[in-house]
Amino acid sequence: MAATKTGKTGTRKIEVPALARVEGEGGLYVKMTNGKVSDVRVNIYEPPRFFEAFLQGRNFTEPVDITARICGICPVAYQTSSARAMEAVCKVDIPAPIRALRRLLYLGEYIESHALHVYLLHVPDFLGYESAIHVAADHPDVVKKALKLKKIGNDIMVALGGREIHPINMRVGGFYKVPSKKDLKPLVENLKWALEASLETVKFVSKLPFPDFEQDYEFVSLRHPDEYPLFDGRVVSSKGLDIAIKDYEKHFVEYHEQRSNALHSKLDGRNYFVGPMARYALNFDKLPKVAQQAAKEAGIGPVVRNPFQSVIVRSVETVWACDEALKIIADYEMPDRPSVDVQPKAGVGCGASEAPRGILYHRYTIDSKGVIKNAKITPPTAQNLPTIENDLRQFITANISLPDDKLTWQCEQAIRNYDPCISCATHFLKMEIDRS
Repeated sequence: MAATKTGKTGTRKIEVPALARVEGEGGLYVKMTNGKVSDVRVNIYEPPRFFEAFLQGRNFTEPVDITARICGICPVAYQTSSARAMEAVCKVDIPAPIRALRRLLYLGEYIESHALHVYLLHVPDFLGYESAIHVAADHPDVVKKALKLKKIGNDIMVALGGREIHPINMRVGGFYKVPSKKDLKPLVENLKWALEASLETVKFVSKLPFPDFEQDYEFVSLRHPDEYPLFDGRVVSSKGLDIAIKDYEKHFVEYHEQRSNALHSKLDGRNYFVGPMARYALNFDKLPKVAQQAAKEAGIGPVVRNPFQSVIVRSVETVWACDEALKIIADYEMPDRPSVDVQPKAGVGCGASEAPRGILYHRYTIDSKGVIKNAKITPPTAQNLPTIENDLRQFITANISLPDDKLTWQCEQAIRNYDPCISCATHFLKMEIDRS
């Protein structure tokens, strides 16, 4: 971090060349005039990646593999949303055993992603450490637990997806290959350990020091009648929205800010918030009792409005992911076929799933031969950008008297609350504070 102060003009500027412990690059510009916050801008400056353009002219079977390359942390989210969109346009549904395996694969992603964020990216902030490496020097057991927990999630992804980074086994209609019950058995003991470790994690993070910073969010997530949402169901909000996935674009509108290479989103003209806090608030009743009890013992209710406490919510979701993964394996019976036949049909298909960071929407138009005419992908971090900026404005206003170095540190920590996946959004973070 480099800091400069120009006494003659009264302008103070702080630059952080790159924000640590987030995925991707970009910048935060903050200007304070006469002791008040006059401008907050999250500037996503990394060049666009044009995945939607890459998909045009490709076969309808290809997005499952291509979109997985958008992110190395949440590739299953992209695979699932694209597969469900193509299955929707082709009017094909997948059998229950295949659907369960897709949930299991997705749960592996949740375990590895949440373990990574909670322990290696976010907890160092609360403990006052520069990085997880510095945490390991004083608390090696904490970091070892994190790495083991993350590996267990990765092992599920290998078993179902073929590998942990950009899995290759999912396809439109199901999988290329499905495991036998015997193949899944080695995962069980590690998942039992992971469940206990997740419960310990909830207790651990509940004792961290949290600033008093509650906000009035409009939460948005999927809602399914029978399960904690991963894919399928309806799109709902805490202020009354309840729509089919296919009607997403009737209410959610993307727009371009000239300063950013990531599109922003509004819900009927309003800011909204997706991610773990939204999923949790809108689906608490669908969590298993073990996760609900963990939340209660951690001192949080069915709704959490302090983004700094998102670390607790992610930990509770890890309890759910481990618990459900064990149940799926216990109930699993190998299907006769790994996939159902899917023939292309001209039309438009929409799919959405709950990535660890929030709802991920895909829409494709294909012709009768299965050639993609256009594609639309709306990732969660891009949807959250207006809310992140508004939260930062409120947070900085409440802490404006802090010296630049401390305010910069706390703003960086505040941004990590949202676990921004900037590779998905096209990308994040350098910080500049301008005081005049």
